[in-house]
Amino acid sequence: MNNNDNLEKITSFDDMELNDNLLRGIYAYGFESPSTIQQLSIKPIQKGRDIIAQAQSGTGKTAAYLIPTLSIIDKRQHVPQALILAPTRELAIQIYNNATGLNTYTKFDIGLLIGGNDHYFNENGEKSFREDCQLIIGTPGKVFYMMNKHYLRSSSLKIVCLDEADEMLNSCFKDQLYEIFRFIPNHTQICIFSATITDETLDLTTKFMNNPLKILVKNEELTLEGIDQFYINVDEEQFKFEVLADLYRYLSINQTIIYCNSKKKCQQIHHRLEQNNFTVSSIHSDMSQQERNNVIQKFRIGGVRILLATDIIARGIDVQQVSTVINFDLPLKKEIYIHRIGRSGRYGRKGMAINFVTKNDFSYLKQIESFYATSIEPFPEPSSLKF
Repeated sequence: MNNNDNLEKITSFDDMELNDNLLRGIYAYGFESPSTIQQLSIKPIQKGRDIIAQAQSGTGKTAAYLIPTLSIIDKRQHVPQALILAPTRELAIQIYNNATGLNTYTKFDIGLLIGGNDHYFNENGEKSFREDCQLIIGTPGKVFYMMNKHYLRSSSLKIVCLDEADEMLNSCFKDQLYEIFRFIPNHTQICIFSATITDETLDLTTKFMNNPLKILVKNEELTLEGIDQFYINVDEEQFKFEVLADLYRYLSINQTIIYCNSKKKCQQIHHRLEQNNFTVSSIHSDMSQQERNNVIQKFRIGGVRILLATDIIARGIDVQQVSTVINFDLPLKKEIYIHRIGRSGRYGRKGMAINFVTKNDFSYLKQIESFYATSIEPFPEPSSLKF
């Protein structure tokens, strides 16, 4: 495994040998200087190295692969040259929007391949996709479908990037990914990024990566600086809603994501909050893509302050105004915890995570603390908190 201390850090975008139009796009998009993961990964990707990169949420991970990917596309070749895969439609759309922003002056043709989105596809889901797109961003199911139908040509792909790679390699996406890689030329560069990368993920990468450079951080280094973590002891499950209502009664909390482990519970809490005159939205997998897009957009612009969600948006979704994450339920997997709380405290801002814990949850809470070598403190008196 590579030692990060031995990797070259390039602390200015101007020193990365990026073309002028891409640099203009980077600065116009609001970047001033590269984050740590960008300093370490952009140059090796430009040089053609396979990369396994683990970086905290909110540290510029998306741009760490988008910038070098855009830098190696040849504008003269009107064929797919780069492919980026994400586990959810929401994350794929966000990556697409980021890429479009960075692409303001380079003006490459960028395509989005996700299911259930009539804005990008006709009623058959194929023909409105332009086969000369140079950068493709999509979800595994739709990308595999398009490859299998020969609508998406993969023979000219120079690079494939997987975002939230551990989710895709350790879930129902795994078989789809293996099928996709059957279409990928052997010489194609592979880069995978995630906030958590397990040993199982590393083992799986040996099947499709070539001597990858590893940029990894330990679990104890993953807990995000700037996020205060608390728990509230709730005697029984049925009392959680009253605790939630009390939080909003006594505290002035800005935009909040409240995570539940099931769609049914999400819907139940939504209904009860509305009965108590809260303005609230929900997002879960039973909603159409257009409904989900509308919810995210409304939340982004501040049209609603409370968003109830399942883990469909635990990863990657960036709403910078989110100050607080509430785990109404502790996540079913320890690895998801860091992704959930990472929705607050984006890019070094202050954030807070509040975990509702019943007597049956305490041993699991201790496992989470041990896994990340962190401390989750009892929730203090409201008068001592600063928001």
